[in-house]
Amino acid sequence: MFIDFFLSLRKAGVPVSLKEYLALVEAMEKEVASYNVDDFYYLGRATLVKDERNLDKYDRVFGHVFKGLEPPPDGEVAEIPEEWLRKMAEAVLTPEEKAQIEAMGGWEKLMEELRKRLAEQTGRHQGGSKWIGTAGTSPYGAYGYNPEGVRIGQDGNRNNRAVKVWDKREFRNLDDQVELGTRNIKVALRRLRRFAREGAAVELDLPDTIRSTAHNGGWLDLKMVPERHNTVKVLMFFDVGGSMSPHVRTCEELFSAARTEFKHLEFFYFHNCPYDAVWRDNRRRFDETMPTWDVLHTYPHDYKLIFVGDASMSPYEITVPGGSVEYWNEESGEVWMRRMTQTYPKAVWLNPVPKRHWPYTPSIGMLGELMEGRMFPLTLEGLDDAMRELSR
Repeated sequence: MFIDFFLSLRKAGVPVSLKEYLALVEAMEKEVASYNVDDFYYLGRATLVKDERNLDKYDRVFGHVFKGLEPPPDGEVAEIPEEWLRKMAEAVLTPEEKAQIEAMGGWEKLMEELRKRLAEQTGRHQGGSKWIGTAGTSPYGAYGYNPEGVRIGQDGNRNNRAVKVWDKREFRNLDDQVELGTRNIKVALRRLRRFAREGAAVELDLPDTIRSTAHNGGWLDLKMVPERHNTVKVLMFFDVGGSMSPHVRTCEELFSAARTEFKHLEFFYFHNCPYDAVWRDNRRRFDETMPTWDVLHTYPHDYKLIFVGDASMSPYEITVPGGSVEYWNEESGEVWMRRMTQTYPKAVWLNPVPKRHWPYTPSIGMLGELMEGRMFPLTLEGLDDAMRELSR
């Protein structure tokens, strides 16, 4: 059985060596795990798994070999999004009805028509395809469907298609004290390191102390050196609110790990796409913002720039002045993205959306082009690749 376990791990891509296998067998002969399955599970994991990224593979192989679980066929994955389950009770439009819905004819036409309907409408409206209301196909209102519209009075997004949101939304700050699940992220972030000794001499230099004491005829001669620190400087921008809400946990883990790994870390928040202002506190984002120009002139170009966001938005938010869903921006998001990446040549974008879904959202492709292909999925492998890119 142990031979089958060893071979199954190798087949699953876990780099297990013969020496590690013999160490497991020796531990079992000395009854380290006794006859307890849980004890054997942890013993095997400690002796056979060297990289935390292989823990999931180890779990699946262990379950298959020792618990009689059958693995799914190769390439077959069945995932039901949680949002589908939550929205099953909602009334949905048929494919024929959705096929009849067309965009209003561009940005200018959409905003012009909204002004007209605001002037004409006198009361609440539900259903239908024209007036500002709920549960219809009009481009204006809430809880309906339209491929391009202005969302008014809706709690959260549903189809990620709105080009404007006329509501005051409150976002909360990321928690940098979250530790659960950050260990793997820290391991990936450690690829981005450049050590140097700076500051006061407070750390014992043992080799130099031994050498100096020997040369001093045996009289103790302590030698001290400054502490060794990671001198890499990182500037992080987190997208918050809206379609990023399902990814808060992952972003908090990344934020917590980054605060631990990088001594020189500055961070700011933005929504969907960076424009002329960013902020540090989501509770005061309407009152205490920092002009993006000030950021570009405050932090030198040797900072590593990291964007974290799903890049899922209306294309207008990237290409059109005034395209922001929350206010009228004088310059397009594309202009600000180019300024930031030109100021900080070492830049990457981390996207929590699974990479296989990227082709279905045009804005992801647009921002990927602006980043010159330096968009990576927010996974351990993606973090590895992103840190390698920043280290070049």
